Amino acid sequence: MEHTTIWEIPPSTENPSGGETSVAANGGAERPGYAPEDVLRQINYEGIRGLIPNAQYDFVDLFCGAGGMSYGFHKMAELTGRFRWAGAVDIDPHAIDTYRRNYGCQPENLNLGEADIAEIRAALRLSPENELILIGCAPCQGFSSHRKKDRRGSDSRNTLVGRFAEIAAELNPKLIIMENVPDLLAQKHWRHYQAFKDTVENAGYHIAVDILNMADFGTPQSRFRTVLIAARDFVPTLPAPAFRPEQYRTVRDAIGNLPPLKAGGRDPADPMHVTSRHRKETVAILSQVPKDGGNRPQGVGPKCLDNVAGFYDVYGRLAWDKTAVTITARCRTPSCGRFAHPEQNRGLSVREAALLQGFPPDFYFEGPFDDKYKQIGNAVSPIFSARLAGHVLTLLAGLNRAEKAEAIDEPYFRSYSGMIARARNRGAEKAGFRHGKKVSDN
Repeated sequence: MEHTTIWEIPPSTENPSGGETSVAANGGAERPGYAPEDVLRQINYEGIRGLIPNAQYDFVDLFCGAGGMSYGFHKMAELTGRFRWAGAVDIDPHAIDTYRRNYGCQPENLNLGEADIAEIRAALRLSPENELILIGCAPCQGFSSHRKKDRRGSDSRNTLVGRFAEIAAELNPKLIIMENVPDLLAQKHWRHYQAFKDTVENAGYHIAVDILNMADFGTPQSRFRTVLIAARDFVPTLPAPAFRPEQYRTVRDAIGNLPPLKAGGRDPADPMHVTSRHRKETVAILSQVPKDGGNRPQGVGPKCLDNVAGFYDVYGRLAWDKTAVTITARCRTPSCGRFAHPEQNRGLSVREAALLQGFPPDFYFEGPFDDKYKQIGNAVSPIFSARLAGHVLTLLAGLNRAEKAEAIDEPYFRSYSGMIARARNRGAEKAGFRHGKKVSDN
C-alpha cells in the first residue's frame, strides 16, 4: 500500500494549527506559520491566482534524493492544482524507495552524469501542453568544505553541477531551481558555478543566486545553502526571509514532545524514532556533558580532541531554545559534531533528525539505518521547499520580479568553513551572512 504524507505541525509550544499567530518559545515573539497552507495565505494566493497565465505547470526533480525539494511542489500541487509532477530521477535506490513511499510517484534510477538527453526525456512524463519547472540539486559532496583536506584531486561529482546546466538548456524549462552547499560560491569551486552560470545564461536565462539561512524560512536549524533560480522570460528573485532571528523555530519546537529514548532505543509507536546503539564509552562521555547546549568538558573523551580547535562541537549537546546546528549525513553520531540530544545521553534518532531538517512527522525513510540519516542530511528542507514553491507561484503571477539582474562575478569568500570559524571567534551568531547578505571574511 502506498503511503502519502500529510503535513502536520509537530506537537510543540506553537499553535497546533500552524496558523500565522503562533508564539515563539524563545521570548514570546509572534511568528508566521510555515506549513504550505500558511504560505498560500501569506502570498495571498486567492488574490493572485488569476494572474498566473497557465492552468498548470509541470515540475521535475533531478537528483531528487528523498524528495525534500519536491515536497513543497507536491503540496502546492495538492492545494492549488497549478503544479503537476512530471518525473524525478536519482541514482540512490534507497532514496528512490523513500520518494515512492511518501509521494506515490516512482522516480527513475538513472545516472544523469552519463545519460544523454534522449534517455532523460524518456525517463520523464512531460506534458506538451505545460511549461516546465526544473529542479536540480546535484550532489554537493565533491566540493563540500568538509573535504578541504582531501588530496585525492578533483572529484568527478563536481561536474554534475555543469551537467545539470546542460540538461536544463536542452529541456528549456521556464524556471530552473538549484540548491547546493555555500562553497559552490567559494573561490576554490568558483569554476563549477561559473560553468553553470555560463551555460544557462548563454541559453537565455536570467539568474538570481545567494546564500540563504533555512532558519529564516521556518526550519528549526541554522543551515546556510546556496539557492539559485534562473528564469527564461524575466529576471527572478529569491524568496525573502519570513522569520526574524527572535522568531526562529527551535529544537524544542521540533522535537520537545517526542518520547524519551535510551541509546539503541526504539519508540514502538514510530519506527523512525530509533537511535544508534552507542558504545559504553560514548554514553559515558555524554553523561558528563552539561545538558541543554553543553560542550564536552576538557579531559573527557579522546585526548586528541583537547588539542584541536576545530573539534569544538564534538560530543556537544543541542540547546532546547536555539536552532539546531546543520544536520548532516553523520548526525546520528555524537563524535561527528553537536548532535547529542539536549538531555538524553545519545545521538539523534532518525525522526529527530528528520524533524530538525523540516520533514513532516509522518515521513517514512526506506533503506538501512545509516542510509536514512544520509537521505536526511543531504535533503533540502521541506519547509523551505514549501516557501520556495509559494514564491514560484508569485513569480508566475508576474510578482516579485526584478528590474535587472544583480550579477555575481567573483567568489563570495575563500572558504565557507573558514568563515564559520572566524565568525565563531568573533562571537557572531550567524556565520558570515545576514539574510543572504555577504559579510567580509577578511
